[in-house]
Amino acid sequence: MSESKKRRVRISRSVINVLITVYGLIMLYPIVWMFFATFKKNEEIFGSVRLLPQTFDISGYISGWKGTGGISYLTYFLNTFRIVVPVTLLTVMTCALVAYGFARFRFPGKKILFMILISTLMLPNAVIMIPRYSLFNKFGWINTYMPFYAPALLATYPFFIFMLVQFMRGLPKELDESAYMDGCGTFRVFTQILLPLMKPALFSAGLFQFIWTYNDYLNPLLYINSATKYTISLALKLSIDAESVVQWNKVMAMAFLANLPLIILFFSAQKYFVEGIATSGIKG
Repeated sequence: MSESKKRRVRISRSVINVLITVYGLIMLYPIVWMFFATFKKNEEIFGSVRLLPQTFDISGYISGWKGTGGISYLTYFLNTFRIVVPVTLLTVMTCALVAYGFARFRFPGKKILFMILISTLMLPNAVIMIPRYSLFNKFGWINTYMPFYAPALLATYPFFIFMLVQFMRGLPKELDESAYMDGCGTFRVFTQILLPLMKPALFSAGLFQFIWTYNDYLNPLLYINSATKYTISLALKLSIDAESVVQWNKVMAMAFLANLPLIILFFSAQKYFVEGIATSGIKG
């Protein structure tokens, strides 16, 4: 490669890096603005376009953390993680097991069952909302966390199954055959051979499910009636409705704290997230 061509490549890469950096800063600006808004009063939030506050007042965090009705945000955070962590773990385990069956075994009606599974992705949530609520109500699960645990335990998330099936199909079947020749059973092949190779896809599925469940507002609103069992999403809405004049620094402070775990999780696990989406097998 000639020197001039190398120079053009370096310049083009530098321009692309600058554009990506600028775009990233634009995307992060709402979060930065929300963080600085936690230190402002209502008058400064709505009466000024300045990013930095005149004075850094942390009263929004102190009073906001106390919550409403004697229930602090510690309770709301604990409730949220009581839902999110089990649902994420159960989803990853059960969807991986179902994906293993579709990707590695032949059985009667496999194609039809997989087609039905994928077709459920096209069902809008409004169609299944009322039947699902009626079913959970008959089971006595309303105002409990079972409406979140049970679907995860039964692998009712076809998107993750499809994603894991596609990833598993990229893994060479010779690995399974070698393990069978060494005396491994089907379950041992799954747990000791395939699961370690599926880490990127499993991390991606777990990250997706964690974020979606953490941000979910509609399902907790439907199934949870007691304020002591509210999640963060419901608590933020409750804090807005509890006061005639909303103190937005309190709302912004709690919203920023609510987003903080997701930001930390995404940036700490983005390597596995990108690998799980981009790859479909083993790289040589």
